[in-house]
Formats: sequence, C-alpha cells, structure tokens
Amino acid sequence: MFAPLKRLVVGRPIASYHATQHRFGLLGGLAILSSDALSSVAYATEEVLRVLMVGGPAALRLGRPIALVIAALLVVVVLSYRQTIRAYPGGGGAYIVARDNLGPTAGLAAAAALLIDYTLTVAVSVAAGVSALTSAVPAWHISRVALSLTLIGVLMLGNLRGLRESTRLFGLPVYGFVAVMLALIGGGLWQVITGSNQPVPGGSPLPTLGTGAITTFVLLTAFANGCTAMTGVEAVSDGVPAFREPAARTAGRTLLLMAVIAVTMSLGITFLADGYHVVPSETETVVSQLARGVLGGRGWPYYAVQGATMLILVLAANTAFADFPRLASVVAGDRYMPRQFMNLGDKLAFSNGIVALAVAAGGLCIVFGGDPHALIPLYMIGVFLSFTLSQAGMFLRVRRLREPGWRSHAAVSGGGACVTFAVLIVVAVTKGPEGAWMVMVLIPLLGLIFRATRSHYDSIASQLSLRGLPVDTAPRGHVVVVPIGGVHRPVVEALRYASSLAGDVRAVYVNV
Repeated sequence: MFAPLKRLVVGRPIASYHATQHRFGLLGGLAILSSDALSSVAYATEEVLRVLMVGGPAALRLGRPIALVIAALLVVVVLSYRQTIRAYPGGGGAYIVARDNLGPTAGLAAAAALLIDYTLTVAVSVAAGVSALTSAVPAWHISRVALSLTLIGVLMLGNLRGLRESTRLFGLPVYGFVAVMLALIGGGLWQVITGSNQPVPGGSPLPTLGTGAITTFVLLTAFANGCTAMTGVEAVSDGVPAFREPAARTAGRTLLLMAVIAVTMSLGITFLADGYHVVPSETETVVSQLARGVLGGRGWPYYAVQGATMLILVLAANTAFADFPRLASVVAGDRYMPRQFMNLGDKLAFSNGIVALAVAAGGLCIVFGGDPHALIPLYMIGVFLSFTLSQAGMFLRVRRLREPGWRSHAAVSGGGACVTFAVLIVVAVTKGPEGAWMVMVLIPLLGLIFRATRSHYDSIASQLSLRGLPVDTAPRGHVVVVPIGGVHRPVVEALRYASSLAGDVRAVYVNV
C-alpha cells in the first residue's frame, strides 16, 4: 500500500542521470533560495519599531538611520559571499569555508549554527506568515499553531516532489510579492512626495509606547532586531551545486539581484512607516497598516498585499527546505551526521533532511505557540556566527593564496568579519535574556553530537579495516556437501561434478 501512496504524493521517480536537467536558473534560484531574505522586509522594520516605541512616537523616526546601517552591512556581507561562491563552487557555504581555513571545530560550529538557523527560518517564517493572515482575518487568530503545522506540511510535500516542481509551485508567489511590494512602495512614496499621505488610523498600540527613554542599549536592541533583514543571505552560497552551469556565475548573479531587491524594499518600508506615522500594534502588522494607509482602506488591493505577504513569509521557509538537506548531506559526507542524510529520494531531493527539518520546525511552532515575536530572539545568533566564521575563513584563505586583487578581497572579507562579529556580540547581549541563550547552549551541544557521530563511524571503520590483518596463504581443503533424495543417475553425475571441486565430498540423504 505504501508504494502507490508514495507515487501519489511524491510523483514518479527521476533517473539519476537526469539530475542536471533539474537545476535552478537565475529566476528559479531567486525564487527558491532568496525567498527568506526577500520576505524578511515584511517583519524586520516592525521588529525595529517595536523596540523604539518605548521612547514615544517621535522616537520611531530613528528607524531610518538604523535601516541605512543595516542596508550597508547587508551589502558588505553579500560582496563577501560572492567571493565565497567563486572560491567554493561545490557549495557548503560557511561550513566548508570554516572547516578548510579555520579547522574542524570552527567548521562544526558553523554547521551547527546554520542547521539551527534553517530550522528557525521555517518556524519564524511560517509563524510570521500566519500573523499576516490573521491580521487580515482576525477570527483565525486562535488557530495559529494548527495553521503553522498545516503550512509546514505543504512545504515539506512540495519539496519532496523535487527542485523543478518546487520552482514551479513556489516561484509565482515570490515574484508576485516583489511586484506588489514595489508597487506599494512606489505609490506610498508618490503620496509622501506630493503631500497627500495621511497618518494611518492605528488600532491599539503596544503597551510599551512611551514607557521609557531611548538609551544606547535600546538603540542596540533595535539594531539587533532589524538585522533579521539579513537572514537568508548565505543560502545561495550553500546551494551553488543546485544551479545550472556555469553554476558559480549564476549563483553570484542571483545573490547580487537578491541584495538589490531586498535593500530597496527594506528601505522603502522603513521610510514609508515613518511617513505614515505607523505605530506597531499587537493585532495588526506594520505592512498591513501601510497597505491600509497607501491604498485607502481594506479593499481588494489591500487583501492582495496581505495575501502576497502571507505567501512570501510562508515560502521563505522554502529557502531552508532547499539548503538544510543539502548542508546536512555535506556534513554527513564528512561522517559527522548519520549517512542517511546523504540519500537521494525518488525526485533527486535529500528526502530525509526535508522530513527532519519539517518535524523540528513543527515542534518549535508547538512549543512557542506559533508566535513569531517569541521565536525571533533565537534567530540571529546562528546567522551572525556563520557570517563571522565564513568571512574570517575567506580572509585567511585570500591572504594565504595571494591571488590577483587579493588586497581588496581581503579588505572586504576581513571588514565583514569584524562587523558581523560586533553584531554577534550585540545580538548575544541584547537577545540572550530573551531566549537566545538557548541557541548559545545548543550550538556547542550539537557540536558534541557531531563529534560523537564521527567517533562512532571511525570506530566502525577501524573494526572493518584490513590494516594489520595477517595474510595466510596456506592451501585449504574444502568440504562439499550434496543433499540427495535418493540414489539415481543424476545424483551420481552431481557427485562426480562435486568431486572435481574438492577431495572431500559428502552426500547427505534427506528423508522427506
């Protein structure tokens, strides 16, 4: 019964030699591997404003300079990862770079950080997508966990069907979101320039509005929250082998295009939030309020914006579904994870990794009640640890090889490593008490599990090894046993043939 059901859900299997026909082009890669980075504009601005609002409505204007700093940081990281793509076209991203240039321990730390980050990407993105949906349909607010689990299941099944099918299934919503957001930003900026914009009539603001002062710690916290806009940048470098040839060039162009779109949308949303005097609310997202303000109410254009936002936030999880299984297969190839993660399914996808990711992300949604604001504090430790290790590894590699133009490349990687390390410290200090300490504990714990897995495989390999085994070349005699059911001509011929194989032939009569 299982085989027909599997064919119904997953589809017909694909021959391995057709693998090159099922890779991404520029547009497919942007849809599948960039959806996380592109979708973060839907909540990054809101996370900044939720912190700044303690200083009152006037303090929300500080969101603009914070957005500019984050955009500059994003550009630096993207330039560094373009170098990584050219240097390591085999994929693996931060894990491979750190392993080769900083040592196995740093590589395992990067792998643990990325695997945790991808799991949180699914949970946060789906929960944020459900929040966008419940902003438009408040009656569904009580069903967040059930909705989150359903959407994770849909994503899992879509990815089990393979790269080509997932590109067709998830590509249109990604480009639809980009088109809708650029149209919303363009219309809003026109209203601001012409002076026809009006403050958005908000609902009930968060109770933290105007309850404190804007201190350095508050600014750093707001900046750390806004750095969620940088999540997903490493996904393209992890998945270079999934691109069509020339894979490195196609992946580099995809990364650059993703950065341009993400920076444009992020700055646009932040500037419009200030222009329309948006104040974060517990029941409605900032993007929802902006859509009401720019589009003049809850008409069909408003619901189009909310629908596109919900879809892109859910599909942002698809970036993790594309990269988590691939990274797990690379780590498993080094014997730090179970070898089953290297197995390709019928549709040439790493099915075991896809299912494991869905189960882990679903568990997070259950534990945290499907609340994206509770999950986001856990989100950025792994992101910026992998950024730092990757860029530090590239800096050492560039200095060691000293290829043409190495000074400028070293400046980009070294500067990026210093900046992202500083952000990592800020995130650890500001988000640690809010739950990020769990990730700080989990990363070294996962590293120990990796080591234990490798020790197990090494122990098995040593037991199977031929090293030190004495070779005995002395001749050995064989005993040939011929079971017979009687004595007749074929039995005699069988015994005669057995005698040609060995000198000791024994006929055993079996009484039936």
